[in-house]
Amino acid sequence: MALKPITDTLRHVRGGLLINETSELLAEIVKAVEVTGKAGKLTIELQIKKLSRSGALEIIDKVTSKIPSEAALTTMMYPTPEGNLITEDPRQQKLDLKTVRVVGASDVTPIKPASGEE
Repeated sequence: MALKPITDTLRHVRGGLLINETSELLAEIVKAVEVTGKAGKLTIELQIKKLSRSGALEIIDKVTSKIPSEAALTTMMYPTPEGNLITEDPRQQKLDLKTVRVVGASDVTPIKPASGEE
């Protein structure tokens, strides 16, 4: 008898639930790797034990995954002497900035052609 591919055996573990579970986890890992650029990991562990003199074997599976996550967003704030947090550095001088109007296409008034011209 020829050696069967492991995938044939895995389809029978837990009545096919192992394949379903690992397929879903793999898809989740692939998506997270695409988003984060970090590596992921999927591990399938099979423990095989002899049950009795009948020759039957028990297969116990364990599936673990490491799904990469995006780095947490951080916020930089400055402490005050009172222990409060503020968003602007109290030691830095404030600049008196003013808004400058930018002239663009929306500011141009179209010229209507004189009668008879087009």
